[in-house]
Amino acid sequence: MSRVRFLAYPATILIALLYLAGCATLGPSSQSVSSQAQAQTAIERIQAADAALKHGHADAALKQLATLPSSLPPDVQQQALDVEARAQLALGNRLAAARAIARRVPLLPQPAQAAERKQAVAILAGMGKGSLASLYPTLSDQDPVRPYVKQALASSGATTPRALPQLNEPVGTLTGASVPQGFVMPAHVALLLPATGPVAVASAAVRDGFFAAYFHTPITQEQRPSIKVYDTGGTPDGAVAAYRQAVTDGASLVVGPLGRAAVGAVFSQASLPVPVLALNHAPGNEAIPGGSVEFALLPEAEGAQLAAHMITAGLHAAIVFRGNDDTAKRTFNAFRVEFDSLGGQIANDIVLQPNAVDFEGQVTAALAGAGSQTGIVALLRPTQARLLLPQLRLARSTLPVFATSMIYSGDENATADSDLDGVQFCDEPWLYNAQAGLPSHAELASKLSTAGGPAARLFAFGMDAYALMPYLGWLRSHPGSYLAGATGQLTMDSSGHVQRTPIWVQFQNGVAQPVAAGLEPVAAGSTGP
Repeated sequence: MSRVRFLAYPATILIALLYLAGCATLGPSSQSVSSQAQAQTAIERIQAADAALKHGHADAALKQLATLPSSLPPDVQQQALDVEARAQLALGNRLAAARAIARRVPLLPQPAQAAERKQAVAILAGMGKGSLASLYPTLSDQDPVRPYVKQALASSGATTPRALPQLNEPVGTLTGASVPQGFVMPAHVALLLPATGPVAVASAAVRDGFFAAYFHTPITQEQRPSIKVYDTGGTPDGAVAAYRQAVTDGASLVVGPLGRAAVGAVFSQASLPVPVLALNHAPGNEAIPGGSVEFALLPEAEGAQLAAHMITAGLHAAIVFRGNDDTAKRTFNAFRVEFDSLGGQIANDIVLQPNAVDFEGQVTAALAGAGSQTGIVALLRPTQARLLLPQLRLARSTLPVFATSMIYSGDENATADSDLDGVQFCDEPWLYNAQAGLPSHAELASKLSTAGGPAARLFAFGMDAYALMPYLGWLRSHPGSYLAGATGQLTMDSSGHVQRTPIWVQFQNGVAQPVAAGLEPVAAGSTGP
């Protein structure tokens, strides 16, 4: 077939052919001209609304904005939202004003976002603690103002119930393609961890877990990223310096840092040219910069899960025995708020002192009048729990006992832990080989000290940090999708927090065994499919 030589045609015929083919490029299309005109009309209306607002006519300003089309270029949309926020605030509608700012933040350059977030929180704080507390439960997870309301409540000293993850479908489904669905592995990863300082030991477990996952990637082994480790020195300044060096070196994703203050320092920079998968939550419940994510092993999450688990079991009253350490306090506060929000009631809250061994009087008083819908919550370390449980039996208590992962050290000790028989607690599935597709816990623990004992949970955390990297975008854009991880089922909320759903485990003959539905123990040494 001979080639068509367009130059042989007269210009008018050439233009007609190109037009009919849908590829005329000799001038702006009618569609682009129409879009430009629409945008210009919108800008004029926004300017008119701004003028009306400056003259004290907030209602007229909002009427002007109401006539704008739903689809506008981002720069025009953020101008409209700015005027809307100021008009709503002038009318005393603080929630509407904050919601407009929340919608505007992602449209702004990153350096300008932090100030807007602070403004939204300040506006909401003006509503008062009581109004915010009543408002928060009514907001959907997808409402852009929800995280700002939560932050305003936190700044007032109030604690809000946690939004528990809703699990719909797993990520990484194989649909005939060579790459799992949603899988986008970053090319160059910077891992920011302290090699020195107060958390260096914890850091080593996270690092070892991260690289264990790196080498255990049977489906996607051809798509491993390049990884460079940076020492943060265990300080916020060191973390910022490491982040900037990673950016200079061409990182496409930064994983870390590990400490809360370090995460806060990295997030508070004027700009984050490379997104971050932070391995902790920044202090103060600050909003996460756009495109970045927070992942942490929080005692508050386990406290909330414990509350929901008891309510699901039909238990609406709780007798709490807890230690006086910070972890127990944080866990209890989250448990109390969540249990309360679900209709439960704390019947007794008993703090056991570290050196005490005789709890007979406290146990007797707490059990008096306990009904069939009562459960016992033991927020205790193993040593104290082993003292409490026999005394509950001596008091002839038949109430079910629940705990969190703090009750188990991670080292199997059937003789000592036989005192804990019957106690249910939430924990990470990898410790019990209860999640298929992962390397054997026992096998790794026999080779690496960081994979056994108390460090094992941080090792699993490092494994999940690696596993999350290629699915961050998918998890963010598909609410309810989850990654079956070593620390639990991992989802992401609309604010960029990775949420963890642990499994339930029970002591039987001194050995902790998984009891969660659908998660059966995998044979020792198995790595799954």
